[in-house]
Amino acid sequence: MRFSKAVVKYRVPILIAALLLMIPSVMGMAGTRINYDMLDYLPEDMDTVIGQNELLEEFHKGAFSFLILEDMPARDVSVLKEKIQRVDHVETVLWYDSLLDISVPMELLPDKVYDAFNTEGATMMAVFFDTSTSSDLTMDAIREIRSIAGEQCFVSGMSALVTDLKDLCEAEEPVYVGIAVALACAAMLLLLDSWLAPLVFLVSIGMMILLNLGTNYFMGEISYITKALSAVLQLAVTMDYSIFLWNSYNEQRARRGGHEEAMTAAIDATLASVTGSAVTTIAGFIALCFMSFTMGRDLGIVMAKGVLLGVVGCVTVLPSLILVFDKPMQRTRHRSLIPDMRGFSSGVVKIFPVFLAVFLVVIPPALYGYERTNGEVYYDMGQCLPEDMAYVTANKKLSEDFGVASTHMLLVDAGLPDREVRAMIREMEQVDGVRYVLGMESVTGSRVPEEFLPDKVTEKLKSGKWELLLVNSAYKVASDDVDRQLDLLGGILKRHDPSGLLIGEAPCMKDMIETTDRDFQVVNAVSIIAIFLIIALVEKSLTLPFILIAVIEAAIFVNLGLPHYLGQSLPFIAPICISTIQLGATVDYAILMTTRYKAERIAGEDKKKAVHTALSTSIPSILVSGMGLFAATFGVALYSDLDIISSMCLLMARGAVISMLSVIFILPALLLLCDRLICATTAGMRSGKHSTISKQEAFVK
Repeated sequence: MRFSKAVVKYRVPILIAALLLMIPSVMGMAGTRINYDMLDYLPEDMDTVIGQNELLEEFHKGAFSFLILEDMPARDVSVLKEKIQRVDHVETVLWYDSLLDISVPMELLPDKVYDAFNTEGATMMAVFFDTSTSSDLTMDAIREIRSIAGEQCFVSGMSALVTDLKDLCEAEEPVYVGIAVALACAAMLLLLDSWLAPLVFLVSIGMMILLNLGTNYFMGEISYITKALSAVLQLAVTMDYSIFLWNSYNEQRARRGGHEEAMTAAIDATLASVTGSAVTTIAGFIALCFMSFTMGRDLGIVMAKGVLLGVVGCVTVLPSLILVFDKPMQRTRHRSLIPDMRGFSSGVVKIFPVFLAVFLVVIPPALYGYERTNGEVYYDMGQCLPEDMAYVTANKKLSEDFGVASTHMLLVDAGLPDREVRAMIREMEQVDGVRYVLGMESVTGSRVPEEFLPDKVTEKLKSGKWELLLVNSAYKVASDDVDRQLDLLGGILKRHDPSGLLIGEAPCMKDMIETTDRDFQVVNAVSIIAIFLIIALVEKSLTLPFILIAVIEAAIFVNLGLPHYLGQSLPFIAPICISTIQLGATVDYAILMTTRYKAERIAGEDKKKAVHTALSTSIPSILVSGMGLFAATFGVALYSDLDIISSMCLLMARGAVISMLSVIFILPALLLLCDRLICATTAGMRSGKHSTISKQEAFVK
């Protein structure tokens, strides 16, 4: 009560402080680096990550791209190559004339080396950068190369993907945040009892979103997925807290008359009620931190922080705004469009066996689809870009003109004898899908001793510690074919050089697949266990956590099972994140109804009356919450051209509706079915006498 009185008393200073905090928040948001490279989140102890670091340290080569040049004379290509070589942070440009000095006759260049860089009407050069794949400096260099080379040049490689991804995200983000705000506001205007309240809610939530994004500065950087989703998710998830405060305030105002006393009581009630709700949501996000693929930790920390700030804003900034704008907000109140739900609830209770049957019938195909969807995800981030993006066009050219769908790199001990390296190359070139292997031995062969090559040539492919070889493959990254190929190449490499490293986009992607497969199981288990324990403590029951989680998990199975039946392939990160987000964000619907059911049963009502009352009083809150989450995410799903964002938003929107329907129809049926067991295993319900929890307290909770 002391805290609530302080908020009411100091409402103007609170608003001034909140507005002042927006200044460093905007600066912090602008100063937070955004990482667009998914491979950056692999564990540091993996061979592929170690190899990438060695490549940068020993050869000063980080990012790597292929440039395809069409209908350009060799002389012009040579001039262009020199221009590209002068671009900041371009470390090496390899073309067929890079491998032999002018003093060595061109006829000595092996055919496979010449053919690797030329086809009829097109030529290709490899560009190495001295900065990492997703570095801002690398992306600037990619843009400059495209500008220098013009429309005849197509730039492929992970850095080109990251560059296009960043440009698309930066163009779309302001639009879909605007869409989320507009549609969430529209949903609240329709479902709440005031025309002005939604705008006040959005001001308060918007401040907390800015504060959340600004404090990301202390993390150094966040992923583009986190940046894209955090504002939309925070808006959708914390909207409930604002709605509850508003409803509680109006209820207290009708009883007490004075607006300050009413707000003091409303803040107390809100703080008590949203704490349990926020804890389950935060637990869901914190579960993402247990991923070894550290993008989960990135998203988990930012969203958990966002929910916590949402609670803080709801009991400080929002009450202050409501009190300041109390008169116009009261004048613009109207009758809620949500009808009385007692008749509807009576019908649901009457035919509850039908919903039990539906539940039992839906689960097997939902679970089947859920398991198949998890096996049908894609890992190639190029698939999330629109078909007309420059990177996608370049990759098609590379595959169609040169038969190259992916490039691997080998780091081999520099002290390994030449004959051993040549033997390894011959073996590797026999592996299915390997187009060719290029290295020092490809250039020299048995006819040109390595000593005859100028230092500037050997330095590009050999350091004091390693020799660099390129393996061009006809197989796409993240495909089963390339995974088998990498296993064979890795085996050959280790036989000839146990210390050798196989690196590149495809090997990193293979590691990411194996890492996230384990993460999916871990995150699911952690989120379920954490939320189970929270519900058990909140409800003081052994059976209710099983029932509530079963209802929401069934909704998750349906949501993530549908893509299999609809023939849709999801980005790999979507099932991992959505299963946790949907559980944490929508289990509150079930907790709300169950808490009221408990209060009614403890007060002496029979099971049907208790469920009927719980359902009829909970439906309006569940509808407002579920439709708010749906509205905030569905518009973004329709608008975004970035598949990873549109897929995740569509899953969240659909998940909100499915969870909402599951709680309204399935949960009451399960409560009626398991009533006797619930009473026997829940504290305060065994005797059937009144407990210390009153109906009003349970409703508030």
